[in-house]
Amino acid sequence: MKKYLLSILTLITPFLTFAQVAEKGLDEKINDAFMPIAVWWEGFILTTVPIGEYNIPFVVLLLVGGATFFTIYFRFPAITKFRTAINTVRGKYVDIEKHGVDKLYNNDEALAVEDIKDTIRDESAHGEVSHFQALATAVSGTVGLGNIAGVAVAIGLGGPGATFWMIICGLIGMSTKFVECTLGVKYRDVGEDGTIYGGPMYYLSKGLKEVGFSKIGKVLGVVFAILCVGASFGGGNAFQSNQAAVQISSMLQLEGGSNGVIIGVILAILVGIVIIGGIKRIASITEKVVPFMAGIYIVASLIIIFANFSDIGVAFQLIIEGAFTPMAGLGGLVGVLIVGFQRAAFSNEAGAGSAAIAHSAVRTKYPASEGVVALLEPFIDTVVICTMTALVIIFFNINGTDVQSVFDYSAAHGSSVLLNETGMPINGVDLTSMAFDSVIPHFSYVLTVAIVLFAFSTMISWSYYGLQSWKYLFGKGKVADLVYKILFLLFVVIGAAATLDAVIKFSDAMILALVFPNMIGLFFLFPKVREEMKRYIGAITAKKEAIEDGAVDVTEHM
Repeated sequence: MKKYLLSILTLITPFLTFAQVAEKGLDEKINDAFMPIAVWWEGFILTTVPIGEYNIPFVVLLLVGGATFFTIYFRFPAITKFRTAINTVRGKYVDIEKHGVDKLYNNDEALAVEDIKDTIRDESAHGEVSHFQALATAVSGTVGLGNIAGVAVAIGLGGPGATFWMIICGLIGMSTKFVECTLGVKYRDVGEDGTIYGGPMYYLSKGLKEVGFSKIGKVLGVVFAILCVGASFGGGNAFQSNQAAVQISSMLQLEGGSNGVIIGVILAILVGIVIIGGIKRIASITEKVVPFMAGIYIVASLIIIFANFSDIGVAFQLIIEGAFTPMAGLGGLVGVLIVGFQRAAFSNEAGAGSAAIAHSAVRTKYPASEGVVALLEPFIDTVVICTMTALVIIFFNINGTDVQSVFDYSAAHGSSVLLNETGMPINGVDLTSMAFDSVIPHFSYVLTVAIVLFAFSTMISWSYYGLQSWKYLFGKGKVADLVYKILFLLFVVIGAAATLDAVIKFSDAMILALVFPNMIGLFFLFPKVREEMKRYIGAITAKKEAIEDGAVDVTEHM
């Protein structure tokens, strides 16, 4: 009898559970189902390694160690290749990138400018988008809510000192981005119709085969593709729609149990309209949206920074002192460093390999040309925009009297900043919004528009990343394409309905999980990047010498 009773209880338990949550809103039901998955996945990916008295996530060690190694090996490309990167984006070397330097500048007979134009028109390099479009697409995938809500979370967890380590992570992350995006172009596939298929899954499989690790390369390529699909559903999608929904609900003062779902459905429809067109439509949208939204955000940040000019010294004092002598309750120096690097990794994704998928679609014959362009991405994303956001938040919390008591990060308040005026914990995008409103009245409405655009552009970029990975796994047919897009749009709705805590756990872990297969490939293949860099610099040098010798007049290409 006892056995049968237990069986009956087992059968009716799901119905009892449903009855208990029947009165909950639809948003809360979705969150209850999503939270356990997010918690388990975060714990798995952020497995720690005991070093002295600290337990440091292994993925953070891998990111920091790899980025530092590449920075030293390539002789600080963030500094030495920065000017080349700017010139490449400007199109200064477009002639040699489209056709190659040998035929243009190494012929016995010099080519006239008109001949060069005809040659370029007749024989263009493979690719679908320009350097600027590729950069805009990749930046739109990284410059997003990680820069707005993510910085607030970082300061809430690690104090102002976390900003310092975010900047350091951005600077050395430029080297990692340079390596992975060069490899992305070098090992990309080109379809019969000219469509580009690229990213870590291709350089892991094809590149590692080249160096004698074919089986390992295939496995890592598949693992990366699976994780990238998950990351496109999480950090590149659910987190973005979540924070956009929160901001819209707050601005419009919406109440009810299904607001997130409704907003999510609207966002999903808009995203769906764009992603149907593929990378060319995505690039055409992002090259317009990214400069516009970034411009609004940067101008507003500068207004607040100059309005608090007298407190800039205090703000940087908090950042620097907090980085090396953390305030009470922060878990020590290593704790702040971990928070800073983790949030920066989520923001700029250097080491995750995701941006290499967008950069792979560029039109060029020199893979390193896009590698140098890609190193601008962490600079724009983390060094510039994240720092501006951090300063705005710090100014908002400064009371001008006791610097050390401005922030309260006690365990009792979890991961929130405790604002002096209200004594209420505020976190995520709400904190950033309040900080802007404190100087520019009603700017929260403008910020809401910017946040929605940030979220929108990030989602459409990540839809491309995930779709490329999906095609790598399931083929390049129309059915596979449609199935992925439907699933992607479903996660737009799930993200809008779930809580920030659940979404950020899942999103962080998904993007950081990409680091494992990607960094293994980078450690094996970085010598190939050096070869490609020599080719590209050699081509640039040949062009300069031809111009200096007067063999070819190409001033209009400068």
